[in-house]
Amino acid sequence: QVQLVESGGGLVQAGGSLRLSCAASRRTFSPVVRGWFRQAPGKEREVVAAISGSGGTTYYADSVKGRFTISRDNAKNTVYLQMNSLKPEDTAVYYCAARFDNLGSYYRENMYPYWGQGTQVTVSS
Repeated sequence: QVQLVESGGGLVQAGGSLRLSCAASRRTFSPVVRGWFRQAPGKEREVVAAISGSGGTTYYADSVKGRFTISRDNAKNTVYLQMNSLKPEDTAVYYCAARFDNLGSYYRENMYPYWGQGTQVTVSS
């Protein structure tokens, strides 16, 4: 079993930055692929970014490319999402997710069995 705990959400003005963190509790046999998803009010959850175990492969949704950066520190079992140039449409609950396989399809929500509780990000205009 893996527990994921997000932190770093909050309220920021448009154009500002936030960094989200997601710590995984399990230190032996750490999750391989880590992802960030978000869900805005009235919308379905969507992928934001994902990263492979080594960090050598990343995936970004088109809407965040060039603004968000996903990274990981395997020694700390933690993944980060640096969010720059935030827009009001980035407002959502952000969830981190994890999986033990590396079968690609990083954007597919149903391939992640482990999820955090979510952290709210609100961007004011």
